[in-house]
Amino acid sequence: MRCATRALRDGYRLVRPLLFTMDPEDIHVRMIDALGVLPATTRAVVKDPVEVAGIRFPNRVGVAAGLDKDGRAARAWARFGFGFAELGTVTAQAQPGNPLPRLFRARASHGIVNRMGFNNDGAPALARRLADFGVARGNGALGIPLGISIGKTKIVEGPGIVDDYLASLEAVAPYADYVAINVSSPNTPGLRDLQAAAELERLLAALTSAAHVHDGLPVFVKLAPDLEGSALDDTLAVVTGSGAAGIIATNTTLSRDHLAPQDAHLAAEAGGLSGAPLSTRALRFVEHVAAGTDLPVMGVGGIMRPVDAARMFDAGAVLVQLYTGFIYEGPALVRGIHEWEGR
Repeated sequence: MRCATRALRDGYRLVRPLLFTMDPEDIHVRMIDALGVLPATTRAVVKDPVEVAGIRFPNRVGVAAGLDKDGRAARAWARFGFGFAELGTVTAQAQPGNPLPRLFRARASHGIVNRMGFNNDGAPALARRLADFGVARGNGALGIPLGISIGKTKIVEGPGIVDDYLASLEAVAPYADYVAINVSSPNTPGLRDLQAAAELERLLAALTSAAHVHDGLPVFVKLAPDLEGSALDDTLAVVTGSGAAGIIATNTTLSRDHLAPQDAHLAAEAGGLSGAPLSTRALRFVEHVAAGTDLPVMGVGGIMRPVDAARMFDAGAVLVQLYTGFIYEGPALVRGIHEWEGR
C-alpha cells in the first residue's frame, strides 16, 4: 500500500472508534448531511476508464445504493475517488421505512445488519434535488455518472406494482445515467418474489419499454445472493432476454454464515447482512452470473479490501460498488482499489 493511502487508512481508523460509539443510523444521517453541504466538483478520478451500456465511467469503483438514498450527498462522491454513484433506493411514494432500531453493526465480523425498508423521500423528491444540482442525464454535472435505484412502495401490492415502478422510473429518468431495478431487498414484504422468472418477465417488459422511450435509458437489475440453482438460472434467462442493460450482483443476504462469535446475537435480528461475512457468497454469485449471461455485471457485496475488488473483476465484474467496506475502511479503500488496479 502506498504511503498516502496508508496514511488515509490509518487516519480513518483513528476516527472510526469515535464514530462507532454513536447510533449507526444517526451517524449515517449526520455524515450524509455533512457531505451534502460540500460544493459540487466535476473533477473525477480517471483510472482505468470503461464504457458500459453506453456510459463512460471514469473509473470502475462506485457507491452502492443505500449509502445515499435521497441524493443529499450526490455532489460529494467524486471527491472520494468514486467513478459513479448509485442513489436510492427510492420508491414512487415517500415512506418512513421500518421501525427503529433497524441498523446494527456486526463489529467483530466487519459487517452490518439492516432492515431499513426503503425509507426515502420519494422518487419525485430525488428528481427535484438533482434538478436543483443541475443534473441531467449524460451532462456530467457532478463529475461522475449517476445511477438511480428504484423499488416497490411498501403499501402497493398485486396489479399496482408495475405501475408503481413505472412511476418511479418516469420521475427519475431525466436525471439518471442508468436505472437499477431493485427486486432483491429482503426488507420489503414480497419484494423478492418479483425475482421469480414469470413475475420479473412481466415487470421488466414494462420497465425496459418505458426506458426505451427515454432515449434508451439503460436498465440494470439487482439480484439477491440467496437466489440459487435453477431459480437463479431461470431469472438470468429472463433478464438476459428482457432488453436490460446489465445486472447488479448482489444485495444483502438473509444468511448469517461467517458471523464472529461476538456478533452471534445479531443472527436473530431480521434484515439483510452485508460486509465481510458476505464476501465469499457474493464472489461466487458474481462468478455464476457472469458465466450465465453476456450482460455486463456490477459486483457488490463484501468488498472490504482492494483484493476483494480484484477478485470481483477476475470473476467477471466490469464495475464494483462499495457500501459496508466504505463505512469500515473509509476513502482509503477506494484509493487502494485504484492502486491495486495499477499494479
